[in-house]
Amino acid sequence: MAEDIKAKLERYKTAPFDSRFPNQNQTRNCWQNYLDFHRCEKAMAAKGADASPCQWYYRVYKSLCPTSWVSD
Repeated sequence: MAEDIKAKLERYKTAPFDSRFPNQNQTRNCWQNYLDFHRCEKAMAAKGADASPCQWYYRVYKSLCPTSWVSD
């Protein structure tokens, strides 16, 4: 399974279509992926597992959200 995730991350270009957010305004999609990323990291840390699967959410919200919102 980890190999599948790593392969998907390598091929990743931008956020895929999400049918929950069909409109042009992707603000909610940005916010949902931001929350999912942090929830995923918290859950993986609690289990003591590798948080690399959470990077998918990170990349999606970084590509959807305006740069000024996600500056590090």
